[in-house]
Amino acid sequence: MPPKIRKYDSGHDKRMKKKRIETLVESQRGSLNKFIIRNPKVSDENQNRDDVGAEIGFNNVENDHVNDVPIENDNVNELFVENDNISEVRVVNDSGDKNLNDISNKNESDEEANLSHNLPNVYDPRTWDGLDSKMIEVLVQKGPKRDGCLTKGPKDKFSRRFTTNLYTRVLSNGEKLDRDWLIYSKELDRIFCFCCKIFKRGIGRGQLTNEGFSDWGHVGLRLKEHETSIEHVKNMTTWYELRIRFQTNQTIDKAAQALIEKEKDHWKKVLHRVISIIKYLAKHNLAFRGSNARLYQNSNGNFLGLVEMLAEFDPIVIEHVRRVTNNEISSHYLGHNIQNELILLLGSTIKTEIIKKVKQAKYFSVILDCTPDVSHQEQMSLILRYVDISSNRVVIEESFLGFLNVNDTTGHGLFDVLQNELKNLDLDISDVRGQGYDNGSNMKGKHQGVQKRLLEINNRAFYTPCGCHSLNLTLCDMANACSKARDFFGVIQRIYTIFACSTKRWQILKDNVKGLTLKSLSSTRWESRIDSVKAIRFQMLEIREALLQVADVDNDSKVKSEAKSLATNELGDFEFLIGIIIWYEILCAINTVSKILQPKDMLIDVAIKKIEGLISFFENYRETGFNDAVNSAKKLAIEMDIDPSFPQRREIRRKKHFDENAGTSPVAPLSGEEFFRVNYFLYVVDQAISSLNRRFEQYKEYESIFGFLFTSDKFKSLDDISLKNSCTQFENALTHDGQSDIDATELCIELKLFRDILPNDILGALDVLKFLKDLDCFPNVTIAYRILLTIPVTVASAERSFSKLKLLKSYLRSTMLQDRLNGLALIAIENEILDKVEYEDLIDDFASKSVRRIALFK
Repeated sequence: MPPKIRKYDSGHDKRMKKKRIETLVESQRGSLNKFIIRNPKVSDENQNRDDVGAEIGFNNVENDHVNDVPIENDNVNELFVENDNISEVRVVNDSGDKNLNDISNKNESDEEANLSHNLPNVYDPRTWDGLDSKMIEVLVQKGPKRDGCLTKGPKDKFSRRFTTNLYTRVLSNGEKLDRDWLIYSKELDRIFCFCCKIFKRGIGRGQLTNEGFSDWGHVGLRLKEHETSIEHVKNMTTWYELRIRFQTNQTIDKAAQALIEKEKDHWKKVLHRVISIIKYLAKHNLAFRGSNARLYQNSNGNFLGLVEMLAEFDPIVIEHVRRVTNNEISSHYLGHNIQNELILLLGSTIKTEIIKKVKQAKYFSVILDCTPDVSHQEQMSLILRYVDISSNRVVIEESFLGFLNVNDTTGHGLFDVLQNELKNLDLDISDVRGQGYDNGSNMKGKHQGVQKRLLEINNRAFYTPCGCHSLNLTLCDMANACSKARDFFGVIQRIYTIFACSTKRWQILKDNVKGLTLKSLSSTRWESRIDSVKAIRFQMLEIREALLQVADVDNDSKVKSEAKSLATNELGDFEFLIGIIIWYEILCAINTVSKILQPKDMLIDVAIKKIEGLISFFENYRETGFNDAVNSAKKLAIEMDIDPSFPQRREIRRKKHFDENAGTSPVAPLSGEEFFRVNYFLYVVDQAISSLNRRFEQYKEYESIFGFLFTSDKFKSLDDISLKNSCTQFENALTHDGQSDIDATELCIELKLFRDILPNDILGALDVLKFLKDLDCFPNVTIAYRILLTIPVTVASAERSFSKLKLLKSYLRSTMLQDRLNGLALIAIENEILDKVEYEDLIDDFASKSVRRIALFK
């Protein structure tokens, strides 16, 4: 059979033909330039073989100090006009007014939004085609970036794949060199040549220069061919030379480069001052904007007002304001959009630091509380409690993470909002070890409340009702225990109302009462009752005189009657005097405990001791308090010229029925004093004891679980069997789906060893954890104490955040958006974290949002 005749060229012939064509094309390249004469833009000593480095332009080239170099007469302004390839459109204000919102905000937000997609991703070579000189400059300065977490790529159909070994070139003598020009795109699963990709002219040769190379079976041969090619060597030389010239400021004329660097430094200083103004206003809960946004006009707000104040003596702000007022710049970074962006940047920086600490602590508790704001939206404050072990010291933190706008205030709705927010914060809900809420049914409900729904997912999230709310509800129970108690607080409120409803009557009160001011009652404010009672308790005589004066001079018959009735019937009643003395002593005892429970580092064992002490106080007061109150009331009655006696009670005679024994003696009626003690004093005190036991029974349950860890002497005093039982119970409480935070056997062994090296002094739980941190050899004991210290006691931190909410979102700022509100609240509440953040880091984060800013600030 005769051999077949080849009908097409061989592979060798094809390669030779392609080589001849490429040689011809290369020889004709640049021929047209011989007929064109160009004026050089830079000095000859700075010309490169390629024209990449010579045409790099910069934005807003002006001098920092006007006295050093006259910017308006310098030719650098021409560089700004000619080389600003980021935006070709200049915004002109025909009216001449410097409306910072109309000019800058539109120019900054629209232009940066349209151009931000041009910023090349240093990890992804897909975006490197058609780069201008400014983008090439950015890439050359940053250099090729490799993903350090990526060691292998996906396998192809031949089970071959990319490995990081390709980054290394092995020479014939065994030495190894780094292929710093090689970069891998995990999105495309291809490798590229960094220098050839960004410096190629026209249509580059080879896949490494264009679409990328992915033939992993022949990758070694292809890399060897590429790195020895003439084109690659030229591009490598161009890259290295340009990089060196950037490092030595030799890319363009030295004077211009120095001026550009000075301009960048000027803009960094301007932004530094803008950030400082925003921090100051946010920390002090002040409004930013006024009714207009123009410099040097009335009602332009606190932000521009502070800029004007700094412009009186600060040279940086003086120069910046001069440029704005003279229409020399269009992007001045003083508009409300920049304000919002910087507020969000500062808030997100704080939140990032908090989340970082929470993740290091692992275990945390959630604290929630809700309140309506001025715009009638329900705001839920989210607080996380955790043990900060990131530094050398051990600190209990309760950090604010923001206000959550909720529409569904049921237990189901609130829990969904909480669950979604934890997911957005990248926090695992299974790491929650405590939950603290107020005593609302949607929060604490045993069947449909938030705490029940969270326990269904994570039974290790121990729920503790807020101690301060529980004490306030105990006072409400006491105030409604009997009719006399209800009448007492009604009189207190009536005394305040009669003076507060008129400025003339309030002046009469001020003329007679020089000390404490009367306060109104509130069912939600924890200290309202003690403040109201205290003002009357120690100024009874002066307030009575003020009421009598109002009754004499006021023209309103209703007010006259009311004032006279209060002065004679209520303040002149001996039983009222006893009642106010009893209530003041009771309220003082409860308010003292309430204040002790409010710090964010309050521990549950301390709270249990204080509640037990308060119950003991009421039990003792039940026996001795009434006689002491009567004696004090008698002294006060003598000062006020009031009869210190109880009213006589009429003996109630009951008709005898025909079948009653005539010899049965009737029961002796109670005296006025005894009737008051039984039907008023004992009612109130017994109600207090009952409410405290009922509302704090959850604390006793946790004492049975964590009690042996409260102090160092607790587990020191236990024998081995009791200690083992306590550790087993502790492990059972911390077990979920077969997994436990600690091992009971190991915990018991560690506690036996640990108690032998503890000092003889009694240490609290926090001090024990500090001692453990220095040892770092008792992991189960450390975990146990971290969980114990994580359990919240009150929601006082959430209540304090509501105070900031009322200051930030006031009547005149009721339309504030949620993101801005949260940013301002984070700065105001967690400002200590922000003070530790470097300004350079903030400026870098701000600049990375836009191409224009990268050229201006970096």
